[in-house]
Amino acid sequence: MKHLAAFSAFLRDTVNLNQARLDALDTRVAAIVTCLERDTTFGYRVEGHIPQGSWAHRTIIRPLPGDEFDADILLQVTAEPDWVGDPGEYLRQLRAALQRSTAYNGKVERKNRCVRVHYAGDCHVDIVPCLVTPGQTSIVNYAESKFESTNPAGFTEWMKTQDRTAQSQLRRVIRLLKYLRDYKGTFSVPSVILTTMLGERVSTWDASSRYSDLPTALMSLMEDLNSYLEAHPVMPYLEDPSCPGTSFNHRWSQAQYETFSRKVGDYLAWITAAYTESDSDKSLAAWQRVFGDAFQRPRSSEAKTLQSSRLANREDAAPNEQFIEDMFPVNQRGGVTLDARVRRNSGFAEGLLSLLGSVYKSKTLEFGAIVNVPGPVTLYWKVRNTGAHAERVGQLRGEISTDDGTLSRQETTSYAGAHYVECYAVQNGEVVATGRIDVIVRD
Repeated sequence: MKHLAAFSAFLRDTVNLNQARLDALDTRVAAIVTCLERDTTFGYRVEGHIPQGSWAHRTIIRPLPGDEFDADILLQVTAEPDWVGDPGEYLRQLRAALQRSTAYNGKVERKNRCVRVHYAGDCHVDIVPCLVTPGQTSIVNYAESKFESTNPAGFTEWMKTQDRTAQSQLRRVIRLLKYLRDYKGTFSVPSVILTTMLGERVSTWDASSRYSDLPTALMSLMEDLNSYLEAHPVMPYLEDPSCPGTSFNHRWSQAQYETFSRKVGDYLAWITAAYTESDSDKSLAAWQRVFGDAFQRPRSSEAKTLQSSRLANREDAAPNEQFIEDMFPVNQRGGVTLDARVRRNSGFAEGLLSLLGSVYKSKTLEFGAIVNVPGPVTLYWKVRNTGAHAERVGQLRGEISTDDGTLSRQETTSYAGAHYVECYAVQNGEVVATGRIDVIVRD
């Protein structure tokens, strides 16, 4: 059985990094960048920064008790001609700038490709200096004293494309497998390699069926990943899909690859047994074999009222936020594909949100929905804002409203932050398809 409500609760309460921590991360990164910009020796070199890795891909997960989560940022810096022969100087100078500040003195550590800022007992932020030249972005490999090509923006766009093909389930599957990795401790795999290997398994063939909901997508992707691993007993060339010629092989060993391959086969068998078991209690126990006792049916009180659902482990909910599972039973059989056309106030169309990646404030977003299930449905929309500005003015939102029959919705970007829009298709009193699109608004 799928146990969709249990999966939803498990992601929300155990796997996903809660909004309070995400907001704190935004604040910390802004403070780090401001500190660097104000440094009298290093500051003039800072040209900008962007999230990288799990933070940018929205696959960051909540750490296990006693562990920390991590986030990466790329810090674009001006090239220094005197450092051409010694790339490691960028890392040394970056670390020195932070050490000169009272806020970060004693809290920074130089790593091979980054400078790490520690926040004891909670998280660490890795700052990766990068140089952008026409047609190339480069980072530093300190140990080998060389520059390496990278394409973080391209990787993020590739990830978004694969996630859209997978009916917005790829990110959720990656989060589940990262949790499985950390919780079980039976295999190790760098997050970027896990993301790449799973993303490359996504197929357009029968996508609306194979990725129709989270447990179905989990089993489909694990089946395809297992087949790939069985066909490659020796670790293959692991190429960055956004940067041809750049590989991730140096981050993994053959022994680690073999262990990962073996455990994927084991866990696929457990997942298949849980998914195909028709007895509800036996199926739940089988899923708990995979994910542990934290995987539970939601308490019956959660489904009674919106107020009770907010009180039941939804500590990061907005004051008036609503949840579709509280309004209708969920029996997902397909997906809703969302995108938005971005327009300036003048009406000029700038492009699709999915391709732009982020937008500035004071833009108009015209959302459209494509429902991948047969028959008539009623759509419901949810707009959820995050960030200090939206919270300060009481505009976190989160209410669910009925579509006007046009399968579309118009919004204006008013608050900087990482927001999202969700759409739910209801048929015969059940939620049969869902979709989500992230809306990153910049100042």
